[in-house]
Amino acid sequence: MSAYGSDPDPNVQDVTGNGTEADVATNLLNGDVRLCILWTQEILLSADAADQVAEALRRAAAQSRRITAAPSAD
Repeated sequence: MSAYGSDPDPNVQDVTGNGTEADVATNLLNGDVRLCILWTQEILLSADAADQVAEALRRAAAQSRRITAAPSAD
C-alpha cells in the first residue's frame, strides 16, 4: 500500500501528446508533497516548497494565457 494519496482532480498531460502526465500527491505519513512527472521522474517537496511550486505554476499559467491571448502579428 502506498503512503501517497494522489489529488483526484488534476488530469494533466504534456502538450506533445506523448502520454507524459503530471501527478500531485501527498505522503499521508509525513506530509511531503510529490510532484511526479509520470513515466520520467519525480520530486519530493516540503509543504512550503509545494506552495512555491504552486505559485510558480499559477504565474506560468497566467503568463501563458496572456501570451496566447495576444493578437497575432500576421
